[in-house]
Amino acid sequence: MDIAAPSASWHQIVEPRLSEARVELWLYCQTMAEPMLSGNKWMKLQYHIKLIQQQQYRGLVTFGGPFSNHLAACAAVAKLNKINAIAYVRTDNIDLNNPTLAYCQGQGMQLIAIDRQTYRQRQQQTFLGLITKRHPDHLLVPEGGSSVLGAQGIADLNLTDTPAGRADVIATASASGGTVAGLIMAASRASPAANAVKEVIGLAVVNDDALTEKITVLLKTADVKSFPWRIITTAAEHRYAKCPQQHIDFCCQFTKQHGIAVEPVYTGRALYKLYQMIGAGEFAPGSRISFFHTGGLQGVAGLRYRDLINPQQYRLLSSTKAG
Repeated sequence: MDIAAPSASWHQIVEPRLSEARVELWLYCQTMAEPMLSGNKWMKLQYHIKLIQQQQYRGLVTFGGPFSNHLAACAAVAKLNKINAIAYVRTDNIDLNNPTLAYCQGQGMQLIAIDRQTYRQRQQQTFLGLITKRHPDHLLVPEGGSSVLGAQGIADLNLTDTPAGRADVIATASASGGTVAGLIMAASRASPAANAVKEVIGLAVVNDDALTEKITVLLKTADVKSFPWRIITTAAEHRYAKCPQQHIDFCCQFTKQHGIAVEPVYTGRALYKLYQMIGAGEFAPGSRISFFHTGGLQGVAGLRYRDLINPQQYRLLSSTKAG
C-alpha cells in the first residue's frame, strides 16, 4: 500500500530568552494522516517496508518497551501495508490496559513479553540469530528502527535549509541513534559553502554509554564522510521515561505558548536541555538552530495511565498537534 507523503512545516520559535541570546530557533514538524507515523516514525520505517515487499517477507519482528512509540508505529505501518507484525516487549506481562499495548494489539500486532534481563540481549548477535531463526519469514527491525535503512530514511529530510536560510546547527532528541545518524548523513551531503551547517547535535534522552558508538557504526556502515557531530546527555540525573516536574512544566508552557505539542520523554526533554545550552551561551550570537520534532505524542496517554501527568496536563498535551 502506498502511504501518503508526510506534511512538513517550519515554525520559528520567538521568545525573549532566544532574542536575548541572539539565537534563532526553527522547529521542523512532520505529520501524517496516521498520527503514529508522524515525526521520524515513517521515515525510519519506509525502507524496511520496501525491503519486506521486495523480499516477500510475511512481516516484521521488532523490540520495544511497553510504552514504545516505535512499537505503535510498527503496528500502524504493518496494518496499513497488510503485513504481519511481531513485537518482543520489555515487560513481565502484557498489560492490555496500557494504551500503547492495547493499540498495538488492536492493529493486529502479536505481543510477546520478555523480562528485562533477556531484553538486554536484543543487540547481541547470538540472541538476534535465535529471533531470526524463530521468525525466518519476518524482517528483523532493530529497536527504534535504528538500522542503516532507518538512518537512510531520515537522511531524505532537509533540515539544513530553514525558511530564513541555512542552519548553523541541526539538533534533535536521540534514544537509539538512527535519527541522529540520518541527520548527519543528510548534512554531510549538503553542498559545501561558507555558511554550511557547522554541526549536528543529538540530545540524548537515555543514559546509554554506547549511544555514540551505535551512531558511529551506522555512519561507517553507510560510508558517511567525516562531519562534526556530538551527543549531549539530557537524562544524567533522571532515568529514561521518567518525568521530572520541570520537564512537564516546560512542555505545558511551550505547548500553550506556541501551539505545538511536545512531550517530556523525547522532544520536550531535548528542547529543555537545548534552552539551557542557549541560556548558558553555548551558541554564538547570530546562530540559527534547526530542531527536528520527532513526534511520539502517543506516549502522552501512557504518561497519564501511570499518573505521571494530571488530567489537565493530559488534555493540553494530547489535544494539540505537533505543528
